[in-house]
Amino acid sequence: MTDATLILFVATSGVLIATPGPTVLLALSNGSRHGVRAAGWGMAGALLADLLLITIVACGLGVVLAASEVAFQALKWAGALYLAYLGWRLLRADAALVVPGAGASQPLDRRALFLRSFLVALTNPKALLFMSAFLPQFIDPRMALLPQYATLALILAVLNLAAMLAYAVLGARLVQLFRAGALRWLNRVCGGLLIGLAALLALYRRQAP
Repeated sequence: MTDATLILFVATSGVLIATPGPTVLLALSNGSRHGVRAAGWGMAGALLADLLLITIVACGLGVVLAASEVAFQALKWAGALYLAYLGWRLLRADAALVVPGAGASQPLDRRALFLRSFLVALTNPKALLFMSAFLPQFIDPRMALLPQYATLALILAVLNLAAMLAYAVLGARLVQLFRAGALRWLNRVCGGLLIGLAALLALYRRQAP
């Protein structure tokens, strides 16, 4: 893997990751509802899921799973239903109870934040298909595969973390400026977008080989 290949990978991945997706929206929501530090638990869940997906691709299982229509449909509908559920929860969320810094707030469930982002990232079949088709293009088959996949995984982790952190900080700053009104607005926007992404995922069809 040459330096030029790495630069191309960083540039391409950066553009793709900058496009808001489910995990980025969850980081925005978590940052606004619980603060940046607490949102880190959700980021950790998303990063772990990404590393698992890359491991699956590196082991060659990504091609097998991508080729299975049953596995694809099961993963697709599980992801779509879970996104819709999270979106519905955000639409119904009570902003007054979860403003960061408020005197009385609901106890923070770090495990729930971690699992939500983990499951959202792991049950997205488009991510698996993307990694199965995208990552091998930057792998030199004449060189050891494990170090190359480890390098790409590290780059993706850094880029994903930077994107999620930026959105979490944005959410926290908006709430600090506008308090409960901004949080209620963000809940509705993020909830609506998650439901929209769920619908798009449910309608998603793989292109015929």
